[in-house]
Amino acid sequence: MAAPQERKPLPFIANFAAGAIAGISEILTFYPLDVVKTRMQLETGKTSHGLVGSFQTIVREEGFGRLYRGLVPPLLLEAPKRAVKFAANDFWGKTFMSYAGESKMTKNLSIITGCTAGATESFVVVPFELVKIKLQDKTSTFAGPMAVVRHIIKADGLLGLYAGMESTFWRHVWWNGGYFGCIFQVKAMLPKAETPQATLFNNFVSGAIGGFAGTLVNTPFDVVKSRIQGAGKPLPGVTPKYNWTYPALLKIFREEGPAALYKGFVPKVLRLAPGGGVLLLVVEGVLGAFRNMLGPPYI
Repeated sequence: MAAPQERKPLPFIANFAAGAIAGISEILTFYPLDVVKTRMQLETGKTSHGLVGSFQTIVREEGFGRLYRGLVPPLLLEAPKRAVKFAANDFWGKTFMSYAGESKMTKNLSIITGCTAGATESFVVVPFELVKIKLQDKTSTFAGPMAVVRHIIKADGLLGLYAGMESTFWRHVWWNGGYFGCIFQVKAMLPKAETPQATLFNNFVSGAIGGFAGTLVNTPFDVVKSRIQGAGKPLPGVTPKYNWTYPALLKIFREEGPAALYKGFVPKVLRLAPGGGVLLLVVEGVLGAFRNMLGPPYI
């Protein structure tokens, strides 16, 4: 009896489409939490309005629509960002398995792969994140995304769109390492799925726990990124208060206490924990649809 044919990896376009569709689905569902998270992270000092207080303040003082302020840049970003994330994860995973002489992914390789994919993704993300932060800031008077872009280019040139590159790099390295590493571990611990419904459940649970782990690890870096990108242009000869990631972490810790490094954690985790589950559900669903369309040897 002939051995069953090994399933062939899906082409790049399938991973690209799955990542893009998943990202847009997640952001349309959870975007207001991202606005609240950014507002909380931009608050300096040891006081904070908290999740509910921030929601109430925004709606009362600025209107419900403000919760979707800055939605266009992340929507434009999500397709390439998620596509790069999952395509890079696939590429680096195969590369590291080849270097390590492994035929299957291991926990350590999944963490290294996630971190490297996050580093790759960060180069795509920075300009969109910068524009989004400028629009989400309470003091923002920009009419829209293009007004922000024109202002930055006029003031700082094209490279000005990459303000906060270093902090964004670390944010994505740590989030992806925690997310993909945790997904691998949780999937190994869950009962083997015997039905499509069980597979969906396993994907949601592992994605949600991965989203929580990634958020727990990377929130301090996200706080620093928001402070760097939300700051106005420094005066000539004046060093910005927040410039490089790790010194900024220490400065916030000393001036505002350790809790300040987790400002915005609650809305962030409320978005990214279930969001991570939604992300993985949609990705696996779209990839499954591609396998069915293409048939053997992909299925």
